[in-house]
Amino acid sequence: MAFCLFMNRINERFQSLKQKGQKGFVVYIGAGDPDLNATHDLALAFDDIGVDVLELGVPFSDPLADGLVNQLAAQRGLDAGTTMTNVLETVARIREKSNIPIVLYVYFNLLHKRGLKKFVLDAAKVGVDGLLVLDLPPEESEDYELLMAEADMCPIYLVAPTTPPNRVERIVKRGKGFIYYVSREGVTGMQTTVSDTVGEMTAIIRQNTDVPIAVGFGISNPEQVEQVAQNADAVVVGSAIVNQIAEKGQSIELVSHVKAFTANLITGIRR
Repeated sequence: MAFCLFMNRINERFQSLKQKGQKGFVVYIGAGDPDLNATHDLALAFDDIGVDVLELGVPFSDPLADGLVNQLAAQRGLDAGTTMTNVLETVARIREKSNIPIVLYVYFNLLHKRGLKKFVLDAAKVGVDGLLVLDLPPEESEDYELLMAEADMCPIYLVAPTTPPNRVERIVKRGKGFIYYVSREGVTGMQTTVSDTVGEMTAIIRQNTDVPIAVGFGISNPEQVEQVAQNADAVVVGSAIVNQIAEKGQSIELVSHVKAFTANLITGIRR
């Protein structure tokens, strides 16, 4: 079994899904969009409707891997005063009421700024289960991976349609928790069709690891969720949900609206 050697919430969730013969549903939102109280309340709402993993994007001033929807979310988070410290405080608050697995989607600059060891320890202490460091190549991540293993956290890596097969092999053997397959080239955003590379690339990934594969980038309706789940262990939806948050902003209907929208997406895998 190529899960982490320990059992954290991500591994437990995927093991439970496998036993039930179910697919996972992963949600990405920008932390602090529109503010951290909303992030806290949304996390509890997502847990309530059966979201399996919550990815929180930590706002960064230069989010190169993000499309416009998520860049704007990051900017709203920064404008609301979101910092790495108060994101961690928010995770601690979520943990008082929820065991939803949480991954921080973060740029290496933020880890470097805090100090790599301190960042990993601080994240583990408040109940973060994994990190997806967007701009840290696996080939340069030995120290990071050792610290993550000591902290019982999963280092999650991205594979793209353009990743050569020999590099896919190297990347996925280092990943823990789940492998995140980015089903389109370029940056995040909603798409009208599902990429035709999903079946082929998930097969290549599975030749090299039995860590679950989550597929995302551009999924925006229940039909696409169902389609992607045919080749994936979990489906990731980000921009479509972030768009709903942007539309509602500070409205009192924000949480109930996003909860209903997300519950509808989940019907693509659980009717």
